[in-house]
Formats: sequence, structure tokens, C-alpha cells
Amino acid sequence: MRGQAILERSRGIPNYINGFMRVLEAEGAEIVPTVAANKGPGGFSSWLTTECFDKYSYEIADALKAAGRLDGVLLALHGAMAVTGVPRPEAELVRRVRKAVGDIPIMVTLDLHANEDQEMADAADAVFILKTYPHVDSQETGEIAARCMVETVRGNFKPAMACRRPGIISASIYQASEYHPMKDIYDRCREWEKKPGVYCVSVAPGYAYADVVDAGMSVFVVTNNDRALAEEIAQDMSDFAWSLRESFAEPLPGAEEATKMAMQLAAEGKGPVVIADGADRIGDSTHMLKELLRQGAKNWGIPGITDPKAAAWLEENAKVGDTVTVKIGGWYDENSGEPVEVTGKVSFMGRPIYKLIGPMGKGATVRDAFIATIDLGDNRHVVVSQRMRGANDSAGFTAAGIDYTKLDIIVLKDRVHHRAYWDSVAKVDIRTSVPGQGPSDLSLLHYENIPEDIYPVGKKWRK
Repeated sequence: MRGQAILERSRGIPNYINGFMRVLEAEGAEIVPTVAANKGPGGFSSWLTTECFDKYSYEIADALKAAGRLDGVLLALHGAMAVTGVPRPEAELVRRVRKAVGDIPIMVTLDLHANEDQEMADAADAVFILKTYPHVDSQETGEIAARCMVETVRGNFKPAMACRRPGIISASIYQASEYHPMKDIYDRCREWEKKPGVYCVSVAPGYAYADVVDAGMSVFVVTNNDRALAEEIAQDMSDFAWSLRESFAEPLPGAEEATKMAMQLAAEGKGPVVIADGADRIGDSTHMLKELLRQGAKNWGIPGITDPKAAAWLEENAKVGDTVTVKIGGWYDENSGEPVEVTGKVSFMGRPIYKLIGPMGKGATVRDAFIATIDLGDNRHVVVSQRMRGANDSAGFTAAGIDYTKLDIIVLKDRVHHRAYWDSVAKVDIRTSVPGQGPSDLSLLHYENIPEDIYPVGKKWRK
């Protein structure tokens, strides 16, 4: 998106840009939107080409340069981008913007999965990072950054920033902000923020599934013209995070054990139970489906097994009400498990368009590719999807024709985001360790670029 379309698309949606807008419009500031680039739906994302990065980063920089005199720049970035030939792409993007606009404040918002280091601190005037996972404070973070910008432009604030790298890399499933260990870390951030002169204390646990040189946890502290205080706080936060390092790698149950646990809890009337199949970043994993069938579980639903070929076959050969037998999933690689043959009645087919209703992204529109819901009997439901889909709130089930209120076990191909909604519905959330592209056990991955001393999978720590 370019120009005013960025503002129009973001208005009313709880994201960073809407946060920028709320503050800047209230101040009567003129907003100059440039370019918003994001990956489209479908497919499995990996490294960007240098050409792709150059195209959009230079377009952003050129648009800012063409805008004339600016008072400041707000950049809503993610932080875990990986680009061939560009080791630290977000920091490089900020440097390119700096070259275009000169010595004016540049402030950056980041997802807490950001992989960043001192180069980002050197490039930007201030960095502000989410404190919630599931991410429900994107708008708030945008507002914090925009307020800092307004006060800096007015001369009431002079950002001083410090950065630390605790030396920890962790799977996303351990990073939920309302649970140990990240809750402990964010509670400490907020205590420091009560101290006079401290504007924002941020900790990004990082993104372990990007094999990049700056992978892992980072700390950014912004104070009002007090570099020494920023350095003191950054070091304290780094030391505190290091003391919790073992909690970022505790063992989790596999598919067999997680299914047994869920069935037992359901039998005790403690359902619905959510099973978080966090490793399945492709969507085609069959490990949980296989165990639910093998152990005879009832009253369960899986809102998406990604299988483009099976979805295409169903669209061409079946209609709602038909009984079908089809093999689904297990096509990407050995981590996905074997395809599983299921027989059931097609209860829904189509390309649903619906709005999210949960705290994360509430009001955003989801446009599914083709899906088919198969009722396997005994209130067992599995959705076969053309591309990866989930249900971070109940709308993903409702759109597929499944009554989630009657389910005892809900299997979500997600790590933490679903908890923003499902923690208010499910009585138990079972984190799992199963094979996949995003395993909780990082020792299963082959890294080439991460720091050698990063805990627990850098070369220094390998047995």
C-alpha cells in the first residue's frame, strides 16, 4: 500500500499505525504516509532476496526524501526479517532512511520477536517494542512512539538509548507475556518505567526460526537525556533475563502425551482443552490428528490441515453432504508426519470471508482460500485448507461451520497468539513439543549464522 491508503486501511484497527495516527492527529500534525509492504497470504516465507529488500527500502527512503521538510520519521517494522546479503536488514533500512532525511528523529516500533542488536540502537533515535504476546498492545506501542516523537520535536524530550544482548535464543512457545519467564521480565520492565526519566524499557525475546547473525533476545531502554541510567537499566534487564535462561528451554510433552493429557482432562470435565501444536509452521503436520484418531478421542476440532492437492480434489469432486475418503497432510517433509486417510461427511465448502473478533487484530478481515470441513462422526471435525489457516479466535471455527462450544479438545497450529482469545474459553492450554518447522527444541534445527555463544544452541553450548 502507498500513500493515504495506508492510513485508511489502518484506521480503527489496533495496530502500530493506528497508534501513530491517534496521537499525531490529536496534535494536529501532518502525517505523510509513504509505503507499507508486507508478505501476502499463502506460501511459506523465508529469506527475502536482496532485490526485494532494495526495492522497498529504497522506495521508503526516496518517498521520504521527496516529501520535503519533515520533523521526524516513525517506522513500524517487525524486526525478524532475513535478507540475503544484508545481515541486519531493519538496521540497514533505518540507515537508508537516515541518509534520505538527515538529522531528524527516527523512531522505530518492533514486534517482540525482533532480532536486533547495537546496530539498530546506533541507527535509530529510539526503539519501542511490544510487551504482549499474544500481541494486543500494537496500537499502544505506536502511541508511545508517537508521543515520544511529538515531545522530541517540541524540544521537551531528548531520547537517550542503551541496548544489551543477554545471549539467549528461545522458541516462540516459551515467550507468552502473561506467563513465566516473560511475565517476570515484563514486570521488571514496568517497575523500571516508574523511575523518573525512564520513558520505555523494552525486551524482545527474539525469533529463533530466523538463522541470522542477530538472532535472540535484545533489550532497548529509552530515557530522557540520561545515557548512564539507560545503560544501568539495560544491564540489569540483561542480567535478570540471563538468570531465567533455563525456563526458556524446559521439556514439553509430545503428541502422544499431549493427547492423553487432553483426553483425561476432558473426561474430568475440565474441557475445553486447547492443544498448541506450535511447531507446525507449514500447517500440514499430521502428528496431532494421528494421535487423536489412534487414541479414540471424541468431541474435537482442527481448524486447518494445509493440503493444496487434497483441497483441490475435494473442490472438484465433492459437495456438501457427500461422504468422502481422502488422504490429508504430511506432504511437506519428514517433519510433517505421514498423510492420514480420513473418511467423513463434507459439512462445509467454500472460501469464507470473516472478521476477527478476539483482542488481537479485532475487526481485521480474513479472506480464506478454499476450505472443506469434514465431519468424522462423534463430533470430530477437521478442516482441509488450500493454504495455512488457523483460529486464533472462534471466528476461524464458525466460518468453517464448526460449533466450537461443543468441543472438548481444540487443536490449534499456533504457539501463543491464540491465547489472547482462547484463554478466556479453554480451561487448559497444553504446549507441545512435536516435529515441525518451528520446534520447541531448537537443538533439532541446523544453524549456521547465529552467535556462537548464544544459549542454549550456540556452538559454545552444544554437547
